[in-house]
Amino acid sequence: MIFREITSEEIDKFNDFTAHYDWGDLLQSYEWGELKAKSGWKPIRIIGEDQGKIVATASILKKSIPKVNKCIFYIPRGFTCDTHNAELVKGLVDYIKSIAKKHNAILIKIDPPIPIEDTESLKNLRNNGFIPIKGDGFGGIQPKCVMQLDLEGRSEEELLASFHQKWRYNIRLSAKKGVTVKTDCTKEDLPIFYELLKETCKRDGFLVRNYDYFEAMWDILEPKGYIKMFLTYYEDQPLTGSLCYLWGDKAMYTYGASNNEHRNFMPNHGMQWEMIKWAKTERCKWYDFRGVSPKKEIDENDHLSGLNKFKQGFNPRFVEYIGELDIPLNTFWYNLWVKYLPKIRAILKKRAKG
Repeated sequence: MIFREITSEEIDKFNDFTAHYDWGDLLQSYEWGELKAKSGWKPIRIIGEDQGKIVATASILKKSIPKVNKCIFYIPRGFTCDTHNAELVKGLVDYIKSIAKKHNAILIKIDPPIPIEDTESLKNLRNNGFIPIKGDGFGGIQPKCVMQLDLEGRSEEELLASFHQKWRYNIRLSAKKGVTVKTDCTKEDLPIFYELLKETCKRDGFLVRNYDYFEAMWDILEPKGYIKMFLTYYEDQPLTGSLCYLWGDKAMYTYGASNNEHRNFMPNHGMQWEMIKWAKTERCKWYDFRGVSPKKEIDENDHLSGLNKFKQGFNPRFVEYIGELDIPLNTFWYNLWVKYLPKIRAILKKRAKG
């Protein structure tokens, strides 16, 4: 078994393996590394081969820590391989460790979309030095819990019939009230979406990235067909918007935005239905609603409860992943990082709410 960095001629092979892997994610793609490179990360892409056949991929993001000649290694959504194969996991992790040490990394972080029930995969990761990191809310950098709607072998009529009765009513109501869904959005529509997103983040107390980030995302992902925008309108007024990723046979609802107008017209219900139908036409096996609260049952004291309730109405399955795992490579620097990073995040959240 051989592990090495990829060549420029192997980008398509790298992407193809990742995109069609059962839990392959767009964040593991070559293009995602190109996007993050615009905000200070350095991508390092590696593959594992067995008799000339790709059996593993990893897109590592390196972030330098100013003035100390140290860095962190983050592999968004983890590496792509059979994590039940202990020998493969060991070989891949050992290779990543060797690269990390050359770059003076203080840690290697992953957050793979491995279901919490998969104890064998977790055991193999822990046997190679990974330790679970406790998260809250969505669970960390990437959502720990998501909802996914199975699309395979189900017609549009069957999908619609599976939704909660009130959700079917709201979808019809949205159209009856005159809400339209624009599905052929272009880059010219991006400022409209971004204004909706800023309003959403201000209302809900979230940080919002600058416009340049979304423009770069569009420029890198859209030509490859990896991203699609949806906008809803009522009498030429934009009400809601979304950005959805398409990766292999999976669609992922990633960014949602809305204003405070005409909410009683249920524009989000109509938009989600159009997004689900789009995913169906793209022959996706499931549609991922992305992050939700770790609490399966509706809890009015949970600030994410409304999000869960909205997504549950489409009758998806609840999936909990194993969450973030770290390999500490330098105990002193790792402890400093773990101790002070949460404080920095807390300060940023307070500023956003202010």
